Amino acid sequence: MILHIDMDAFYAAVEVRDRPELAGRCVVVGGSSRRGVVSAANYPARRFGVHSAMPVFEARRRCPRAVFIQPRMPRYRAVSRRIMSILAVYSPLFEPVSIDEAYLDISGCERLHGDARTTALHIKQTVFEKTGLTCSIGAAPLRFLAKIASAMDKPDGLTIIAPHEVAAFIQRLPIQHVPGGGVVALKKLNALGIFHLGDVRKIPCALLKTHLGKFGDRLAALAGGVDPTPVCPDASRKSVSSETTLEQNTRDLNFLKTLLLDHAQTVAQTLRDRGFRSRTITLKIKYADFRQITRRCTIADPTQSSSAVYRAAAGLLGQCGLPLPVRLIGVGAADLVCHSVPRQLDLFTQSGGREARWEQIDHTLDRIRRRFGAAAVLRGTLAGKKTL
Repeated sequence: MILHIDMDAFYAAVEVRDRPELAGRCVVVGGSSRRGVVSAANYPARRFGVHSAMPVFEARRRCPRAVFIQPRMPRYRAVSRRIMSILAVYSPLFEPVSIDEAYLDISGCERLHGDARTTALHIKQTVFEKTGLTCSIGAAPLRFLAKIASAMDKPDGLTIIAPHEVAAFIQRLPIQHVPGGGVVALKKLNALGIFHLGDVRKIPCALLKTHLGKFGDRLAALAGGVDPTPVCPDASRKSVSSETTLEQNTRDLNFLKTLLLDHAQTVAQTLRDRGFRSRTITLKIKYADFRQITRRCTIADPTQSSSAVYRAAAGLLGQCGLPLPVRLIGVGAADLVCHSVPRQLDLFTQSGGREARWEQIDHTLDRIRRRFGAAAVLRGTLAGKKTL
């Protein structure tokens, strides 16, 4: 059996836990500017139709009495680390897939923790006792069904799909609930007469592949009750990114570089928190006409240094020329490697050179911020920066 653990409205729940006076109120976490988007909304706010990725101005229109809060990513990451350390106890096959969700393959762990229901209930109780937060859990013999099950009884839910229930569940599962497809794929499936996952078995595999490519092959397998995707404890994040939509379009290069520095620090800290270094730095820009570009560069020595990420991103920005005002800018880090992988040091400098010293400084600053708060130490350039 595989468990999918999904925290309930995670960012908003952390804010309510840290500020008890918000209990019972509508809470929305997201950018404060009119162009910002909702990162999370608690369940009272969701009753007004507010949901993640919704523009903030629309969320304010639907729920004008909600409390709107700027995201505090360092705080959320700290709570996430605590939750993941709890989950890792229950099985060696433990795979975090985001800041607020993870998979556990508990096959063979029955003698230690009991059956799927007993284990799931114990996880829910422990997470609540240690963090004050609730989670929803889905349990099933197949990974994709565990994920679907975790969303069926939110918040604080538990849904179990037993092995003998799989065939009937697949037969009646609405096709839009199968992860991996988008709006275009859904339209193609409906045009083929597929409205439930069980309907896929009526369509020849070759026809599915013609219309949907590799996703068609995967659907055929899932409809047959086959999901070979394992719970992989060594699965690494593919990328890390941070971006913002500006309140006003701008071509102010100095201001854009200040934003890049802020995002570079966020990306680099995430790399350090997750134990990764990056070989590829990416710059993302969306212009005033909504045209979007990405530029990337590969660096010789994988890094988790804020200064190295910033220098690479700023170099990419300098190459773009800014033909139009910018409405969105962001930084990403990809091609990740575990920080424990040996690195080739510079032959002519001591202790890895300049970047190694900057990484040591970054780690020291991380410890200070964890103890005294994210605003305890700031770069002078960012101390008076404009609101994003």
